[in-house]
Amino acid sequence: MGKENRELHVLFFPFFANGHIIPCVDLARVFAARGVTSTIVTTTHNAPFISRTIGKSQITLRTIKFPPPEETGLPEGCENSESAFAPDKLIKFMKATVLLQHPLEQVLQELHPNCVVADMFFPWATDSAAKFGIPRIVFHGLGFFPLCVSACIRTYKPQDKVSSYTEPFLVPNLPGDITLTKMQLPQIPRDDEVFCKLLDDSNESELKSFGVIANSFYELEPVYADHYTKELGRRAWSLGPVSLCRGSEAGIDKQECLTWLETKKPNSVIYVCFGSMTTFPDAQLKEIAMGLEASNHPFIWVVSKGSKKNEEQDEKKLEWLPEGFEERMEGKGLIIRGWAPQVMILEHEAVGGFVTHCGWNSTLEGVCAGVPMVTWPMYAEQFYNAMFVRDIVRIGVGVGVQTWVGMMGGEPVKKEVIEKAVKRVMEGEEAEEMRRRAKELGKKAKEAVEEGGSSYSQFNSLIEDLRSRAQ
Repeated sequence: MGKENRELHVLFFPFFANGHIIPCVDLARVFAARGVTSTIVTTTHNAPFISRTIGKSQITLRTIKFPPPEETGLPEGCENSESAFAPDKLIKFMKATVLLQHPLEQVLQELHPNCVVADMFFPWATDSAAKFGIPRIVFHGLGFFPLCVSACIRTYKPQDKVSSYTEPFLVPNLPGDITLTKMQLPQIPRDDEVFCKLLDDSNESELKSFGVIANSFYELEPVYADHYTKELGRRAWSLGPVSLCRGSEAGIDKQECLTWLETKKPNSVIYVCFGSMTTFPDAQLKEIAMGLEASNHPFIWVVSKGSKKNEEQDEKKLEWLPEGFEERMEGKGLIIRGWAPQVMILEHEAVGGFVTHCGWNSTLEGVCAGVPMVTWPMYAEQFYNAMFVRDIVRIGVGVGVQTWVGMMGGEPVKKEVIEKAVKRVMEGEEAEEMRRRAKELGKKAKEAVEEGGSSYSQFNSLIEDLRSRAQ
């Protein structure tokens, strides 16, 4: 089938945020590995990161120019949402991406691919592709559960019927009696008409598109995969977990991590990472440190670059660490600043649990590795993902966070709560049962992408649809 697929050319257009870029590159890898000619379009400043992420895969990279500062009001080189995460900058950044419509259309006119796979934050891509008779597929990078919750919230607006931010409401037309509060919903700047229109346009363009690719596999969430297609009427293919198509991760930390992990017993290490865009105040970082120490488990803790340093002390001495922490944790704890080879760490037999912000990429990587999780959602759809981990597939426990980050302020999560949650996923019968379920899901994830598996077969179905349309 690989030779037959070479007649097809698919163009990928990821949103400019690392959490969107990485799964889109992984998706392009899936297509390229099956013989489909694959091209990724991005902007100049994002190209080096994507080029490194592509590695040796047979994927072509094509660059377009991001609008200049005088048009966007953004600093020079601000082409990734991680450099624009302050709320005022983020809104400008989202609006600026609309100005890429003409550059993308020039590429479409030149290359005329058989399909465009564009991120949900580019709603105009559906109409742009249609100008040239090209089908557009939406890629959210999410699974079916968060997609279903989002669709039902948007359609039925149950949050408008409660009197406070803390009053629970049932999400209508959704299996499983899913209950949320307004504090757990993605918070958007509702007084910004342009931003709200972008979200409305995103939903409308999805309904007009050729369909949706989900980063999931049928066995993980069959009820919600069926609900999305049959009840909500969306055309969709589940091609994940796309991270399983990734090659070995390179990086200076990899050998250090491996060497350190090899000294630990199976299932003894807790891995702690909150993604690339989460930064905590010093008070919260200190509670995490004390909670990890009190849990008495070896740990690898990835700390975002945004955390403060005490410049007057040694470069490695961080002001938020409890006094004497590094000395006490010598050999027992490994702190990584910035990037970490997450998939490799999670897959190591020494790792027995994962404290996560519940971004869908991390959630799925935890599922693939078969490790139970401590859920600590922050923003976007992460409360939905946390609920999925805890209540639907039952492979995790929460730290009790009830509000979207920054919305209500409040005290940091205390060390006693963190200690208790870590122990729940690492020790005792409850942990063993969660680990058993997680390992079973991890096995099914790997089977899904193998020949004859559900995601493999869904890919074949999508290719046949594209081939039929091309003919």
